[in-house]
Amino acid sequence: MMRNTRLRAVALLGAASLVFAACGGDAEEPAETGSAPADTGSAPADTGSASETSMSESVAPTGSEAPTAGGEGVLEGVRGTLPSADLGDDFRDRLLEVNPDLTDFSYSAETYDAIVIVALAAQVAGTDDPLAIASEINGVTKDGEVCTDFTACKDLVDAGTDIDYDGEGGPYAFSAAGEPTQASFAILQYGADNRIDDSLTEFREAEISEDSLPSDVATAAGSGGESDGVLKIGTLLPETGDLAFLGPPEFAGAEMAVNDINEAGGVLDADVELIQGDSGDTNTDIANQTVDEHLSAGVDAIIGAASSGVSFTVIDKITAANVIHFSPANTSPDFTTYDDKGLYFRTAPSDVLQGRVLADAILAEGGANVVIFTRQDPYGEGLLNFTQTPLEEAGATVTPIVYDPSATEFAAEVQEAVSASPDTIVIIGFAETEQVGKTLIEQGLGPADVPWWFVDGNIGNSMGENFDQ
Repeated sequence: MMRNTRLRAVALLGAASLVFAACGGDAEEPAETGSAPADTGSAPADTGSASETSMSESVAPTGSEAPTAGGEGVLEGVRGTLPSADLGDDFRDRLLEVNPDLTDFSYSAETYDAIVIVALAAQVAGTDDPLAIASEINGVTKDGEVCTDFTACKDLVDAGTDIDYDGEGGPYAFSAAGEPTQASFAILQYGADNRIDDSLTEFREAEISEDSLPSDVATAAGSGGESDGVLKIGTLLPETGDLAFLGPPEFAGAEMAVNDINEAGGVLDADVELIQGDSGDTNTDIANQTVDEHLSAGVDAIIGAASSGVSFTVIDKITAANVIHFSPANTSPDFTTYDDKGLYFRTAPSDVLQGRVLADAILAEGGANVVIFTRQDPYGEGLLNFTQTPLEEAGATVTPIVYDPSATEFAAEVQEAVSASPDTIVIIGFAETEQVGKTLIEQGLGPADVPWWFVDGNIGNSMGENFDQ
């Protein structure tokens, strides 16, 4: 059985501070906050006065005592944060009918909901004009009668009732910037087989006050886009690249959403058309090629990319074509104020929320001297900022280690971690997490020595498989 530890949060975007309280009791005790956020561009704090649990005498084993980099159970106890609601067995089972080979379900619900939200907005707008659809997207996620599936919501829309679609991954309650102000996070944990042990999963909820968010954001024109009476959706999801492990559940979520919509009569009395496409990663030009193909096909919305970095390479092209750009997995805070013509949306919460959830979990476990490895890209540096700030406000020492994700080895970065004698290690990464992690294990900073935390970019059974050998 999954443990449901529900937390609530209210965030101020400028300070990235959230107040958490346990749900279920009558009293709410705000977490203490300290001074203003530290400048994350400055040099890491001096870690010369290491914590009492210094590992300086045991971090460089040699010879027969050197630890094995991979193998059964090496990830046991590693935890990680993932934006995710508590997915029911029915939803998972239906995804497995679409793709029986699924081993992870990350961002499947957010992908499913992104397509349903676009479809409902089109039904409200009465057209497949992307500009008109975009002007209705925020509204179908809040301030109406709650509904949780396309059929029920469509019936309400057709009856002239305002709706609040909460869906499989919601509630969402989109802000003016087209992103969730409410989110659920799973705290996942690996078991002795290097796979996620569902019985240990906990859920926490976070919320950001819309009053604290920027109000001066772009809005869609409301009309003037192309329309042919058929809602066409293209996906831009990772079939290849360093987030390819996220592809299967996202592709399955997209296919299942369109199947459900069409079984309910479609949108505007016509079936929704789905064109699946690969996003690749930032080391290739696959995303631009896929977007060009989708635009030539006349899609009204593009669902993706999973990677924030990839989305930044195509967002201007998509929105310039007056097409909706809707990601199920982008978490970079930079999208909140991006000049997107009011056409960019996401069902994944900003890392303003994930960073605070992660920091809160680390602090609850006594983390006081934290090393954070992070990719040098918008996703990595954004999540680093919003994790480091609340940790330091609470008095923890943080050593950020920003690395080139295209590097072929990480010995120097790991040696920097060794020198910091951490009591907690966070890895904000994608596929390269395997190499970073195995190098840490080789140097005596494995999960058996120091608690590790992963994040949404690397937590999952696919990553566990990579550590089996």
